[in-house]
Amino acid sequence: MTIRKLAFASILADGTPIRLTGQDTARGTFSHRHLAYFDEKTGLKYVPIQHLSGALAPFELYNSPLSEIACVGFEYGYSAASPESLILWEAQFGDFANAAQVIIDSFIVSGESKWGQPTRLTLLLPHGYEGAGPEHSNARIERFLQLAAEGNIRLANPSTAAQYFHLLRRQARIAKPRPLVAFTPKGLLRLPGASSRLEDLTSGTFQFVLDDPRATDRKDRVERLVLCSGKLYYDIDGHERREKAESVAIARAELLYPFARDQLAALIESYPNLKQVVWAQEEPKNMGAWSVMWRRLPEILPEGVELSYVGRPQRASPSEGYPAAHRKEQERIVLTALDG
Repeated sequence: MTIRKLAFASILADGTPIRLTGQDTARGTFSHRHLAYFDEKTGLKYVPIQHLSGALAPFELYNSPLSEIACVGFEYGYSAASPESLILWEAQFGDFANAAQVIIDSFIVSGESKWGQPTRLTLLLPHGYEGAGPEHSNARIERFLQLAAEGNIRLANPSTAAQYFHLLRRQARIAKPRPLVAFTPKGLLRLPGASSRLEDLTSGTFQFVLDDPRATDRKDRVERLVLCSGKLYYDIDGHERREKAESVAIARAELLYPFARDQLAALIESYPNLKQVVWAQEEPKNMGAWSVMWRRLPEILPEGVELSYVGRPQRASPSEGYPAAHRKEQERIVLTALDG
């Protein structure tokens, strides 16, 4: 993805070393990156980003074996030994991090509490319900939220190119190192609506919350605020009924932990005539971010504003295994979020 390469290049120009590993990560699992090129005659590999004229730090790039526990464990150790570097590991699908759960539990989320060992290790986990089945949809946001406490980790679900750009730069440069899990929706890789202008990259910072750009001049008419995260925003915003939903606004929670209390409170306060706040998600009710939102949002809602849930019902398996069933359920979620 071009935006990630731009972020990497700017980080290298700032003097921060980068190490990127993962499953087919040189090419990009979804053919979206192409960091490495191969000569079809000689087989020699060339990685352009390793030859930047303005780079003040090295860039390492390796495809890792399909052994998540081994790879994530190694990268955790590498990040601890090289605290000045940005170390990233990318899964083919976010679900695959399941196989590294021991490393996540015993080291990544608790290493600082147990041993005083900080790290800025970054996990890039593709997450998003797109009809690919239960093993290729869910990076288990709820598990990471359950493990989050005492500011031990950062969880983000960026929904625009600029947000992703600034998130990576923030993780590389922020003074307080913490592990980061970035949920990276596959459906946004080539989605025009998720693109950003060059000036969005050269200015600004990572925003914890994104307001509805369509509601700027009609905030006093909004009675229903739909809060969501990730790619679901584009499913709701792009639906044909969106234009008729004059009393509905759609906002995004980009930072899932630490809980963006002040930013969400300011967002809600900016809609003076709210009657309802809806948390909408693709995941089943026992998964995703609802487990946090139903506890934390009520404390910042004005008196008389109710909180409700829209999403899949509680399920043992993350998503449907048939594309037709997925589309039908996704349509129900979108329509319910817009129409109530």
